[in-house]
Amino acid sequence: MKKSWFRPFGWIYLPISVEGWTVLIFVFLFCVNVFVAVDAKSHSVSDTLLGIFPYWAPALGIYLWIGSKQS
Repeated sequence: MKKSWFRPFGWIYLPISVEGWTVLIFVFLFCVNVFVAVDAKSHSVSDTLLGIFPYWAPALGIYLWIGSKQS
């Protein structure tokens, strides 16, 4: 029997196992790290948003893909 890592909740997936929480924490830490690195060199809010988008969009897309496969 397959163990589910996530539970669907609308368009997102909520973690329900240790594996799911591990994936969520890694994605969150990656996004925070990217934000801090990009924001340190940005001069405006738009610079920050344009700098984090190429990293956050694939990271969140991979999270949603993993959630869809493991729910």
